[in-house]
Amino acid sequence: MIELKTENEIAALREAGRVVARVLQAVRAQAAVGTSLLELDTLAADLLSDAGAKSSFLHYHPGFAPSPYPAVLCTSVNDAVVHGIPTDYRLADGDLLSVDFGASVDGWHGDSAISFVVGDADPADLRLIETTEQALAAGIEQAKPGNHLGDVAHPIGVIGRRAGYGLLADHGGHGVGRAMHEAPHVPNEGPAGKGMRLRPGLVLAIEPMFIAGGRDEYRYADDGWTIHSIDGTRAAHVEHTIAVTDEGPRILTAL
Repeated sequence: MIELKTENEIAALREAGRVVARVLQAVRAQAAVGTSLLELDTLAADLLSDAGAKSSFLHYHPGFAPSPYPAVLCTSVNDAVVHGIPTDYRLADGDLLSVDFGASVDGWHGDSAISFVVGDADPADLRLIETTEQALAAGIEQAKPGNHLGDVAHPIGVIGRRAGYGLLADHGGHGVGRAMHEAPHVPNEGPAGKGMRLRPGLVLAIEPMFIAGGRDEYRYADDGWTIHSIDGTRAAHVEHTIAVTDEGPRILTAL
């Protein structure tokens, strides 16, 4: 069932989104050569507590996973596309890090992701990240009343394919509200003008995931959570939670 949110409910979701944005900003500032992924997770957990918010990720247990998620951040390095569990791995110069984070405030959730390079960046990694961000912006631009889900998905797929990147198979965005994952599924590729019609009050997480090698296939790590590109090439993942409004799309997870 798809629930449309009231203006008051969107305002509550915005509060969660502000927490998400601030934590991601702090994590990005802290991420440096030699910093461990666990240190970043501890920072995020402390900031959550200071904000009086709760993690959307910790103990989350979907059907595909062998165990509940054990952290508040997803930290995916290089060929890890999404759902990377923080470990004691220390970031190296040139690592491409994607950080996904969710928080709930008074039962309302926000979900966002960023990708960036630690230290000196390979220009190919910067192009991958920039293209993924462009696709996110293009998808958000189409999230307005009267359009269809396919109108959001179509430009994301076109931008990724034209750049020669793979799109992570079977994955995309989702509705957001009192649960972190709600209906509908938001694909990252598809025909314009198709799918459900967008209405004011619909809240979506839009999240392109592009793989440099051009293949969509993936493999799971032994932890049962981390998804790696099948060919070992690098990936980028960016995401915002947005609300469809009469005035156009409203980003809820921006500073």
